[in-house]
Amino acid sequence: MQLFGIPNCSTVKKARDWLTNNGVAYEFHDFKKKGVSHDLIEGWLSQMPWEKLVNRAGMTWRNLTDAEKSAVIDSNSALNLMLNKSSVIKRPVLVKIGKIVCLGFTEAAYKELI
Repeated sequence: MQLFGIPNCSTVKKARDWLTNNGVAYEFHDFKKKGVSHDLIEGWLSQMPWEKLVNRAGMTWRNLTDAEKSAVIDSNSALNLMLNKSSVIKRPVLVKIGKIVCLGFTEAAYKELI
């Protein structure tokens, strides 16, 4: 399993703690240190609509200008935004063998999956 996110995000911390406390092995991919690739985001967009991957409730989105926000109208424009501002990606993203198994974190969802 791979868990994608940023280490100082409280939701990512909860997910990491839950996985560790439940003995689930995972590799953590820090968006800030390792970045995200075009192929990775494109793969995620093939599995999930861009509207779910872009966190429009977070500070990164809220700090965008109105012009930047209104420019995000489809998968292509969302992909470019996520490549340039990885913190706008909803997190954490839990991936197993290249497939998104969970976006965000709730203990109930993780219990059901694992």
